[in-house]
Parts: sequence; structure tokens; C-alpha cells
Amino acid sequence: MLVKLFSGAVNGIEAVTITIEVNILNGAKFIIVGLPDNAIKESQQRVDSALREIGARIPGKRVIINLAPADIKKEGSAYDLPLAIGILAANEQLPADSLNQFMILGELSLDGSLKAVQGVLPIAINARAAGFHKIILPRENANEAAIVKDIEVYGFQHIREVVDFIHHPANATPITYDPQRANIVGNSMYDFKDVKGQETVKRALEIAAAGMHNLLMVGPPGSGKTMLARCLPSILPPMTIEESLETTKIHSVAGKLAGNSSLITTRPFRAPHHTISDIALTGGGAFPRPGEISLANNGVLFLDELTEFPRNVLEVMRQPLEDRKITISRARYSVDYPANFMFVASMNPCPCGYYNHPTKECTCNSGTIQRYLSKISGPLLDRIDIHLEVVPVDLEKITGQYESECSATIRQRVIAARNIQTQRFQDHPGIHCNAQMTSALIKKYCPLDAPSLTLLKAAMQKFSLSARAYDRIIKLSRTIADLAGAPNITPQHIAEAIQYRTLDRESWGSR
Repeated sequence: MLVKLFSGAVNGIEAVTITIEVNILNGAKFIIVGLPDNAIKESQQRVDSALREIGARIPGKRVIINLAPADIKKEGSAYDLPLAIGILAANEQLPADSLNQFMILGELSLDGSLKAVQGVLPIAINARAAGFHKIILPRENANEAAIVKDIEVYGFQHIREVVDFIHHPANATPITYDPQRANIVGNSMYDFKDVKGQETVKRALEIAAAGMHNLLMVGPPGSGKTMLARCLPSILPPMTIEESLETTKIHSVAGKLAGNSSLITTRPFRAPHHTISDIALTGGGAFPRPGEISLANNGVLFLDELTEFPRNVLEVMRQPLEDRKITISRARYSVDYPANFMFVASMNPCPCGYYNHPTKECTCNSGTIQRYLSKISGPLLDRIDIHLEVVPVDLEKITGQYESECSATIRQRVIAARNIQTQRFQDHPGIHCNAQMTSALIKKYCPLDAPSLTLLKAAMQKFSLSARAYDRIIKLSRTIADLAGAPNITPQHIAEAIQYRTLDRESWGSR
């Protein structure tokens, strides 16, 4: 008997519907076709063992299973459950007429219990778009799928429960979304009130957060660079529902959602170690998965000790920083992952770390410093909006009893500036912050008066800045104006933006 049922496959962060056709004929062979990977080919053993746990088995006949469309690579163990249900239906042990209502996925253990799978959220979104109203999956994934509205989610712990449900669908209740299980990713334990001094750096971080600008901090060890970066999530605005869904899809595909978790509601903060490979950073691999730059989507990617990262790892970031997406192209596939992250990095000014330190002497010569700084290429540095020198804090400030401004207060100013930008770009899909503006939008929303233009031209000539730097200074000025509630950019805003682009690597070692 031939039966058809449905599951899903993930491509990038989107999903496609997979039709599973099961036919049982005379003979004695088990065949799966339709570009299955090894995990799917091995499913026969898991399915057979699970079926025996409920008093059934794979019939001793010729079982042919087709995964359509046949030209899409199928990966993973999520097809175990639909294969088992399809075999039971084709063997007339389950009613087959109701299976076309469901999208089914789940991995089977040998004892018949269901294990969580990856990519549930994009599959559930695709199921709704394809017209399905019900989805069957492991209980651990149920809350994640329940985020999607207008689809009934049924989560089970054992294949026996799934069989009983198909026989008696009225006996089960759909699972509803539980916001208490939201996955809090990147929740900051740091607050700016705990940072003594460094008011200039705090101001720069506030500007960066308000416009989603990239930032580089250069300073000696112990000056507070890492702590300041880790305080950044505490002043970022809350995620919109669209941002939460997009970020959750990426983490779902990557298998980074904790069990029984669902919607990511806090902006990610990713801080990979400097031993990371270029593929781990950008994504890809034999079975393509999102990398760190995509896991940081709508959040922060922090690279501490930037000069310790291999040069080839850093150079692959140049295009994502510009395009805010990463395209992984291989001989057999090509996928796109979002990479709309805020890039924050920190580094020492020289190998010994104490160049320009007020009390400690640097032991590096000019040539050593130049070679050290040359690990960061000019094109990458040019894509960073804010270049900031961080100096050590005086002992009096560290031991002082005064209270610094807390993150909650700074966050309110950031949210107000973001609201201005949301209103400004409401007619431009995909543009939400000043850092995302194109050249056309800069001309439209960032007109400069004569004094501002004169000041900017003078800075361009003095510091030999690039055309990219010209645009980024204007974007930064627009954010500074938004924080001040100013309708137009003034010379004061231009001047503050210029000071964040004057960290001159060429003259650093000769000062």
C-alpha cells in the first residue's frame, strides 16, 4: 500500500516541505531514496527497534521510501518518526487518510522515545505557509514550535503516544506557547554603574548601541576593555518580535536552543575564543550550520584580543560587515545566513601591552609595534565606525565612593534614539538603524550645512580618510544628533564623530 506523509528540511534558516512516500511491495529489501544522508540511511535500525517496543515491526517485504523533492539533500535524524508512521500506515496498521493533515518530525531512540531535533522553528513556519494546521514532534521541541500562530502543535515523548493520537486525535490537546520557557541568550550580568571612570568610553558605547555601530577599543591590560564590552548588552534596546523570530530560527538551525526553550528574547552576545577557525566564525562545513557571526545576529559579536585572531579569520568578516549577511558557497550547495550584528573588538596597543601607559614603560620598538598593528588590515579597520583609545583608570576613581550612571538610565536614551530611527526608516524595509543606511539614504536623511561640510572636508584631508570613512562619520553624526534629539546634524555632532576616527595606526608607533 502506498501512503504519503510530510516532514520538513532546513536550507539555510528557511525550510522546505518534504513529501515522504512509503510503499510496501513483494520482496525483501529496505530502500530509502531521495538523497538521504548516512543518518537517514541508518534510521532503519532505530525505526525497527522502536516499532518492536510497541508490538510492531518493519514488515519482511520490500519497503521503498522516497523523500521528495529528490534533488534536495536530506540530513539528520528528524525523519525517524515520519518513516516509522509511514511504514505502519503502509502496512495498514494505522489509518492513512488523516496523515496529510500533519507535518511530522522527530528522532527515535531504540526504546521508542522521541528525542529533540534541530530547526523546528523554521519548519513550523514553513508548515503554516504550506497550509498545514497540525504538527507532530518531540515534547522537547513543542514550546519552540508553539511560537508560530495558527498551527496546532502536538508534542509527545514516545512513539506509542503518537500512534494513539493518530488513532484517537480527539484525546490530545495542542500545546500552547509558554513565555516562561523563553530562552534568555546573552542576558547581561554587568552594569555600567560598576565601571569606575572611563566616561569617554561609556559615551562611545552609548553611541554605538544607539546606531548599531561597530567599535574597536585599544588600550593596555587592565584598563577595563573587556568589562566595558560585556556591559554593552545591558544598554541595548529590547528585541522586536521580528528580530526575536529571526534570531531564534538561527539558533534553532544551529542546535543552540536549550531543551524545552522557545523564543529568544534577549539580544545575543557572542564572544568566541581567538583559536576559532574561519568556518566556525562564518558558518558552513560538510553539513552547513550558522557560524558565530550569524549566532550574533541582532546582537553583539565581541572579539577580545583582536590581534591574536588569525588574519584569515578576521579577513572573512569584511564582506559580512558591509552586506550584513554571509553567503556560504560550496560545490554542492549555497546558503545565505543573516549577519546583522554589532561588531565590538578590543586589543592591546603593542605586544607588551603598555605603549602610552601613564606609569609603565613600553619595551617595544616602533618596528615591533607596527608589525603588531599590521595584523589588523586597513580594509577591516575601515569598516569599524568607532576607534577608541582606552586609558587606565586613576586609583582615586577606582577607590572612590561615587556612583556611576547605571545601565538602565543609558538604555532609556538609547531606546529613544532607536525610536527616532525606526520612525525615520519605516518606509525602508530591512533598514532599522543609522549604521544600515545606504548612500542614497545618507543623502536623504543626513544633509550637512556649510560649516559641517567644511569641518568634515578638513578632517578627510588631515587624516587621509577613505570614502567609506566619510559615509561612516556622517552615519555616526546622525546617531549623535538622534541622542541629542536634534533634527539636523550640526558641526558639534560632526566634530564628535571625527574624534572617533582619528586612531592613526601609521603614527601610533612613532608618538
